[in-house]
Amino acid sequence: MNTQALSLATIRRIGLRTIIIREYSRIVRIWAQTLVPSAVTATLYFVIFGSLIGRRIGDMGGYDYRAYLAPGLIMMSVITNSYGNVVSSFFGAKFGKHIEELLVSPLPNWIIVTGYVCGGLIRGILVGMVVTAVALFFTHLHVHHVGIIIAAVLLTSAVFSLCGFINAVFAKNFDQVNWIPAFVLTPLTYFGGVFYSVSLLPEWAQAISMANPILHMVNAFRYGFLGTSDVNVVGAFSIMAVCVVGLFGWAVLLMNRGTGTRD
Repeated sequence: MNTQALSLATIRRIGLRTIIIREYSRIVRIWAQTLVPSAVTATLYFVIFGSLIGRRIGDMGGYDYRAYLAPGLIMMSVITNSYGNVVSSFFGAKFGKHIEELLVSPLPNWIIVTGYVCGGLIRGILVGMVVTAVALFFTHLHVHHVGIIIAAVLLTSAVFSLCGFINAVFAKNFDQVNWIPAFVLTPLTYFGGVFYSVSLLPEWAQAISMANPILHMVNAFRYGFLGTSDVNVVGAFSIMAVCVVGLFGWAVLLMNRGTGTRD
């Protein structure tokens, strides 16, 4: 019995490691598509918004605008890349029919979901590091609390990796893969306090903005650098934790039901 349990644990560990290695290899193999675009985009944002427009804006939240902008741009890159990595990878597996190899393997669905989410985490972290390096060319990044920075990145990346996984499960064609990022994720990100403090908005707009989870994620991350936030940081982490647990449970449930994979 112990030998059987050990064998099962070994199989699961090897399976999880294999999925993670495959995802990592995919990311670094096509680095020109996965890492470079975020660096170029961040550079353009810093040049146009940070330097040119930022001179007219002045301080934001008591900090130089470029220093205020940097955490938002880093988090925006983490969000979009974590989401994009998982949705493209898992839908590609469905489209190429090699998802069936995973489905017939002795791996439980929660291992499969975890493997893909880890892939999203890896790309989110790598891109975050690249954009951070770009930011250092334009501004000095204060570090208020390293633990908060790391926790915010990991939880946010996990949330949007799971969102990308769920999108890929339901998607039946490439249009449905691109619809959510274009019409849902991008607007929420731009209105999520990446470029501005919500304190500049009218009260009714501030109230609406508080319903945007990305606002809480960006501000929790910014608090780790600057020590300032438009939201309650403890509440922000609570929202992220609840989202991770809820989305993970939903993703595993969809896999158990065979939604999108056995239709």
